[in-house]
Amino acid sequence: MPATRTRRAATALAAAATAGLAFTAFAVTPAAAADPVTVTLTLTGPSGVIFDDEVTTTGHTVTPVTGGNHPCDGTNNGANPTAGATPTAALDDAADDNNFDWAGVWYSSFDDYLVTTIDGYSQDADHFYEISVNGTPTPVGGCQFLLEEGDEVAFTWTEIW
Repeated sequence: MPATRTRRAATALAAAATAGLAFTAFAVTPAAAADPVTVTLTLTGPSGVIFDDEVTTTGHTVTPVTGGNHPCDGTNNGANPTAGATPTAALDDAADDNNFDWAGVWYSSFDDYLVTTIDGYSQDADHFYEISVNGTPTPVGGCQFLLEEGDEVAFTWTEIW
């Protein structure tokens, strides 16, 4: 396990322990680790492509610069019975491996993040980051949608209409 993942796991366990019973289920019965998948990840900001490359990822606890480490493995909000790779986990891995940051707002009611900033490009009153997989916007959040080998994942700066 890479050092970053080890630190994340330790941080997640510490957070669960200090949160008390609300996170007991995660500490006692964590989702089984799924096999990694390799996807093509394209991140597009207001000035064009920020990142476009393959990323190998699994579902895991993600760590945006805004803090608040949370699981992001497809089981969020009961979306799937088993864990796996997700768009936001792929974003998190790309950020770690390529020295850029991402930020998001955690919504406990959705058990998911709203990605607000990628590599310094933040959403504004007229734009947001739309998540799509294979050219179709995801019907659920980026921690709830399970990816498959070879998927094309995009976070795209999009005008609010």
